[in-house]
Amino acid sequence: MPTAVISDIHGNAVALRRVLEDIESRGIQKIVCLGDIVGYGPEPRECVDLVQEKCAWALMGNHDFGVLYEPTNFNATAEAAAVWTREQFNAEPDQAARERRYAFLSSLKVRAVEDLCEDGTPVLAVHASPRRPINEYIFPDDVSESPDKIDAIFDRVDKIALVGHTHVPGVFSNEPDFYPPNEIGDEPIFKFIADEKAVVNVGSVGQPRDYDPRASYVILSPGQVEFVRVEYDIKETADMIKAIPQLHDWLGDRLFEGR
Repeated sequence: MPTAVISDIHGNAVALRRVLEDIESRGIQKIVCLGDIVGYGPEPRECVDLVQEKCAWALMGNHDFGVLYEPTNFNATAEAAAVWTREQFNAEPDQAARERRYAFLSSLKVRAVEDLCEDGTPVLAVHASPRRPINEYIFPDDVSESPDKIDAIFDRVDKIALVGHTHVPGVFSNEPDFYPPNEIGDEPIFKFIADEKAVVNVGSVGQPRDYDPRASYVILSPGQVEFVRVEYDIKETADMIKAIPQLHDWLGDRLFEGR
């Protein structure tokens, strides 16, 4: 059976529900999450509840870490969103629900290794990078501008790795190269090559940054990864963000442009 991989939901429950609906419509039963369930978006509690209910497991992202512990190295907008998000968890009147959410966030793993393609290939899953799993960005430009960084990252990959964090979907190979979904072929399906390693960025459910505002996720199956985009009601999320003084209006505006 295929595995759906989601990441970087960022408190956008409207987008998450649409992605979960799309996954269910395809008959996919296993979902895993690479982290950043919360941060930036207006419905963090709902997102945590949905991930806990629907995902086989989830990883710790830098925004999950920032809400649970401290938002270190965040810009002012991200830090304010993290503080507001923590306030929402603390304001939960149902003590059992409040404790369950914090227990779930506290239990998030930093990395996982599992045969997610169901073809005997161990897949490494992290939020950010195999080298620094919570907070290192791997940008497409690193292929040409930081080859030593790419080499060091691939040294930690046996065959396939999954990441999120940059909100830009695509596949890094150890050639090195980067393949965005729209350059893979007629269909956004990347076939893994036997003698090459691959790092797959699954994109973002709740805050895409590749100038495509649709929610992004991937489907893993034997020998391949498929990139999927899902439309959702962006205005609904943006309006909720703008109704919350602690969340900067730009966090809503950027969703319309996917940046």
